[in-house]
Order: sequence, then structure tokens, then C-alpha cells
Amino acid sequence: MEKNLKRRETMHRLCAKGLEVFHAKGYYNTSLDDILKELELSKGAFYHHFKSKEDYFISIIQNLVVQKVYALLVEPLNTHENPLLIILDSLENALEPRKRNEMAYGFMLNDFLTEFNKRNSEISKYLKDILKVWEVNLVSVLKKGKIDGHIARHVDCEGVATYIIASYLGMRSLLMDSTNRQLKYQYVQQLKHYFSSIAERKVMA
Repeated sequence: MEKNLKRRETMHRLCAKGLEVFHAKGYYNTSLDDILKELELSKGAFYHHFKSKEDYFISIIQNLVVQKVYALLVEPLNTHENPLLIILDSLENALEPRKRNEMAYGFMLNDFLTEFNKRNSEISKYLKDILKVWEVNLVSVLKKGKIDGHIARHVDCEGVATYIIASYLGMRSLLMDSTNRQLKYQYVQQLKHYFSSIAERKVMA
């Protein structure tokens, strides 16, 4: 048991460091030598844990990116409150440009989706599966919101979920190299107006 715990700690450390490197330089701009230098590992030690650079990145997705995105955008949806308020709050938190927020909350998902699009179908699938989990949970909580009387009966929950995800990823791109609080404020205000338009009762003050 102690041996397994030590291995998990080692994997977490290697993945956390790798995530920083890949996010800072980009996957395709990061060589294996760059990785070995940052991890302070020999090539033999690296291949003891991972089959390849691609396998290493997939481990990072599975061990870190999934957890971070889930904690930020999916876990808050497990609520009995008005889902529109919960969704708005989670998106606002996810776009908070405080220091090192990217590494703390998994903002890198959108950056990696863009980098791997049409370049690596296997890794793209892993990343898109994370979005699928978010989408499924959004649709579920929105449907429950309709049943509970928070959301108007005519609302297309699948369409709303698609809009939420697309708008969030778009804002992430716009805020990638910016701390423009006005841009974030405008986005949140428009979301409030949109959510008010689909609410059964006007509660999006």
C-alpha cells in the first residue's frame, strides 16, 4: 500500500510539472529533452513511467486536467438550487484572471483543444470527452431546473448547454493573454440577460 501511494505521489508530481511545461510552451514546441530537464529525469527513468511523450500527455489529461475541469465546472452543478445561478457563478469563477489561476483551475483545456485540433485525433478525443462530460451534466441540471420551476418549459436544454460551452471557450480565447476585467464583466452581464430570458421566474438580478 505504501509503495502504491509513493507511486501515485510520483505520478502526480511528474504530471503537475509536465502540465506547467506543456501549457507554457505548447505540446509541439516541447521536446523530450525539455521534459527530461524539467523533471530532472534520465531517459530510462522517463520510459519506466511512460511509453512516449504522447502517453505522458494523455496521463496528464487523465490525472490532472479531468480533475481540475470537473472540480471547477461540473461539481458545482450537483445542487438543488437554481441551476442558472450556479452555472453563472461557476463560469464567473472560471474566468477569474487571478495569478496562476490557469494552473489552479485547468484553464488550459481550451488552449490544448486548439493546439491539437486536426493534428492529433487521439489526444483531441480525450480533450473533447472532458467537454462531453460537462455538456451531459449541464443538460441534466438544466432539465431538472425545468422540472423544479426555475427554467421555462419551452427551453431547449441541449441548445443552452451548447451555447454555454461555446461562449465560455470563446471567452477563454479572448482572455488568454489578457486581464481585461471589463471584457469579463460584459460577458457575465450578457449571460445574466440571456439566463433571465430563459428563466421561468425573473431571478437573475
